[in-house]
Amino acid sequence: MSLVSAANLGLVGPGGPAPEDPAARDPQELRALAEKAGRELEGAPALEIARWAAETFGDRFCVTSSMADAVLAHLVSRVAPGVDVVFLDTGLHFPETLRVRDEVARTLPVNVRSIRPRLTVGQQDGEYGPRLFNRSPDDCCQLRKVEPLERALAGYDAWAAGLRRDESPSRANTPVVTFDARRGKVKVNPIAAWSQADVDAYVARWNVPVNELFRQGYSSIGCWPCTRRTKAGEDPRAGRWAMFEKTECGLHV
Repeated sequence: MSLVSAANLGLVGPGGPAPEDPAARDPQELRALAEKAGRELEGAPALEIARWAAETFGDRFCVTSSMADAVLAHLVSRVAPGVDVVFLDTGLHFPETLRVRDEVARTLPVNVRSIRPRLTVGQQDGEYGPRLFNRSPDDCCQLRKVEPLERALAGYDAWAAGLRRDESPSRANTPVVTFDARRGKVKVNPIAAWSQADVDAYVARWNVPVNELFRQGYSSIGCWPCTRRTKAGEDPRAGRWAMFEKTECGLHV
């Protein structure tokens, strides 16, 4: 049974749900936009997909980044200088990940927004018991990633993520543009069709920041308690939640 409920996350209270954003586009309009763009932009260059999103949504479009690298942030900044880049600061990141975040903020023409959970790690330990990530990683991800993302995306109609089809079987059919029905927003995946070789080539060409942990045997980087080095021949995401039947944190379902 889940330890986490909407009420203790602060999502529901005596005043009811949060008021609707008056500037938000109608979800049905967004769905139609996403479906049309998903068809028309399939096979388009990543920069063209990012440009479509920036031109269509303006300042109601943001980028999300785990700071494994700065490829997506750099790509979008080429067509939307000053774009908001949302980073979920879980309080459990590797120092190397935070260094990438800080370098992105310092060197790229973007506005990095570090979004923290409602509870510190210590407060979470006090409320749910220590090391929740070992006992119930889904609940820990809900508290430290999923709910913060819901708050972070308020005020946007569309968001970009760095998902790639070659990362895992669960991501093999990732569309370049889709409608995120759970959040009522357009989700843009500009580099969905890229391979790792494409990412490496982009990094080399533009000299974008990359997490040092990749050079230490990690192939997918999340919070330190739930990430291990991968072995030769393993799926790139095999090092995430290795002791559980879990491959996603809940942000991309």
